[in-house]
Amino acid sequence: MSFYYFPYCIKCLDFMHPNARKAAENLFRFFFNPSFRHRFERIILSLSIGSFLFHLLLIFLHDLQWVDFGQSADELFISPITAIYTPFSFILVYEVYMLVYHLPDSFTISIGKQYEIISLIVVRRIFKDISKLDISEEWGSSYRNQLLGADMLCILLLFGLIFWFYKLRQQRPRLKQPSNIDEFVVKKKGISGLLAPILFVLAIYSFSSWLLDLQQFNVGQLEELPDINKVFYNEFFTLMILFDVLILMISLQYTDNYSQLIRNAGFVISTVLIRLSFTAEGLFNPVLITIGVLFGTLMLALYNKMGRLEAERANESRELT
Repeated sequence: MSFYYFPYCIKCLDFMHPNARKAAENLFRFFFNPSFRHRFERIILSLSIGSFLFHLLLIFLHDLQWVDFGQSADELFISPITAIYTPFSFILVYEVYMLVYHLPDSFTISIGKQYEIISLIVVRRIFKDISKLDISEEWGSSYRNQLLGADMLCILLLFGLIFWFYKLRQQRPRLKQPSNIDEFVVKKKGISGLLAPILFVLAIYSFSSWLLDLQQFNVGQLEELPDINKVFYNEFFTLMILFDVLILMISLQYTDNYSQLIRNAGFVISTVLIRLSFTAEGLFNPVLITIGVLFGTLMLALYNKMGRLEAERANESRELT
């Protein structure tokens, strides 16, 4: 699926037009009203439990040689531990939903949700790879073990950075909000309303494409099975970059605060680094993920310090007058 023409489609949308704004707000209310959110949460919970038990059943049947999954068996049905991978996939879907839900509330929260999503992707990958742990005498020199160790170190660092990120958000300076901030929130709701159905269609497309690739791999038409960890989330983070840039551009209409603009631009750079991690191979993948989250967290820390300095200057100016 290509997104080359996506920025042009976004550019053509006029959120100030009453009809366009009303349609986008209606989409937001449909996907994010309390009733829909509660039903969606229950569906995801049921699917997580059901998929976990079904995956375990398939592994059991494969071990008994009652079913044959071809060449893909080594990836998905090698051990009961790999069954944990499946419910985590549905948990990630719910995290994506919550990211879009919080997008109108705070740009910082939506970035934090992106960090949570990439950390859960790493955790899911650990559950998939730990079943292939090499416990031979030369386990220390095993490249597979090194990758697993790098992912485990990565998730520890990510967990600490995400904690620091949310702590910094609580400590952010209380700067004066523009008088027309409500209009900006309405536009962000419109963006969330558009993003929700796009991600839904993208998820169906990505999963269908992966199932087709899986079938072609089993019959020998593909030499290598595409990495399941990249299914959907490669395109998802591409979309988030585009929408983050869109929000950044719209925010220029409502603030000329230097530190806030730099912070938001830094968040976009952080998302770009996370997106690039999906094209990185081997040990560079967890390194790039960690650098991306670290960059965004440090940007928020500097923004807090700059914001407090700006607040002090504003107080000094009032005292002089």
